[in-house]
Amino acid sequence: MDDIRAIFKAYDIRGKVGSELTPEVCENIGRIFADWLPKDGPVVVGHDMRPDSTDLAAALMRGINTQGRDTWDIGLATSDMVYFAPGEFPELAGGVMITASHNPGEYNGIKFCREGALPVGIESGLAEIRDLVLAGDPPEPAAKQGAVIKKDLLQTWIDHVLTFVDTKRIKPLRVGVDAGNGMGGLTMPRLAERLPIELHPLYFELDGSFPNHEANPMKVETLQDLSDLVVREKLDFGIAFDGDADRFALVDEHGTPLTGSMAYALLCEYVLGQHPGATFVHDLRMSRGALDLIHRQGGKTVRSKVGNTFIKEVVRKENAEFGGEITGHFMFKENYFVDSGLLAALIAIEVMSEADFTLSEFVQHTDTYAHRPEINLEAEDKQAVMQKVAESFKDADIDWLDGLTVGYPYGWFNLRPSNTEPVMRLNAEAKTREQLDGLIVRVKTAAKEE
Repeated sequence: MDDIRAIFKAYDIRGKVGSELTPEVCENIGRIFADWLPKDGPVVVGHDMRPDSTDLAAALMRGINTQGRDTWDIGLATSDMVYFAPGEFPELAGGVMITASHNPGEYNGIKFCREGALPVGIESGLAEIRDLVLAGDPPEPAAKQGAVIKKDLLQTWIDHVLTFVDTKRIKPLRVGVDAGNGMGGLTMPRLAERLPIELHPLYFELDGSFPNHEANPMKVETLQDLSDLVVREKLDFGIAFDGDADRFALVDEHGTPLTGSMAYALLCEYVLGQHPGATFVHDLRMSRGALDLIHRQGGKTVRSKVGNTFIKEVVRKENAEFGGEITGHFMFKENYFVDSGLLAALIAIEVMSEADFTLSEFVQHTDTYAHRPEINLEAEDKQAVMQKVAESFKDADIDWLDGLTVGYPYGWFNLRPSNTEPVMRLNAEAKTREQLDGLIVRVKTAAKEE
């Protein structure tokens, strides 16, 4: 049971195939999820390109069918397709995606949503599902089992995404796209054939062993091949997706990756043009450069805890037009408040079609704060460390929304405990490099355990 408990994470299920995640485990989870869902109706199920995903999806559907619910089997899919389906089709009670996103090929996982694309995370139902699984007492099978209904939603999904832009305004940009052998290799060609762009594909072959690089565009090293392609072919910019294509990242015309904050800022500028005065939700690590752009243009901002399920909940609560986190999850109100890498990529293409600036020029004018990549600080007693650090910054504005956030007029930092490792995650930013370095030194000094 300890192995089963360990696979339940903050936002989804992840585990090693064969030891932690097996067809038997998936079937049991399917039965429990089917009974847990508050709405009657079928459940949509999709899966990624990993070698075992088809079998795990079939096992999960058996479990759901055992409890009397039909399943819509949409086969190979992106996570954002699965999120979209319960929003688009009100008869659906929820959705399940078999994927481990950017994790290596020996892993797999399960993502869930409810009716209307409502997120299911550890604070919104996943803990209850976990506890029911751990109890080891599966529900009684239904008197009449459900059926597997084959569905093809790919064209419906592409049609939906295209409603967000005016394709006549898109120019014949030359765009490099790295799918990382993940599910973006399924959806991006279908989108590109409806656009006047010149697509330069990289690693579009679906391969769950990830033979070229990890499908995690938030790691700068995974973007090197895309950067080289953009520079070599003199492309306008590059786009990269993660394994299940619900996240995306950008590379400018010089091959330099944009931070997640700058990609967020670019999309915010577009949304503000469509919805003046709109409300935007962001995770509390977001660069103040992005927030300054929103405020200058009359938008409002609302902070959220880190994590895409938390941000989705805040976006819904605030009825915000847009939300995002620095890892590349971007949520759109008109996309049922859920994230989509493909939709974010399409909007970036329209923005750059109409822009009188390059991506590097946008960053130069927007990324006005000094920052460094996230820093890990070793800590055994994480709560005690955070309290010690807070005591050392009594002269600052302090809050505890998610870990410890400390703010000064010149800069800020957030210190959060890792859920899986004996470390603290430190994100910091300041107006100058000297101020940033000084802030980091103060935090490290205060965080030292005796």
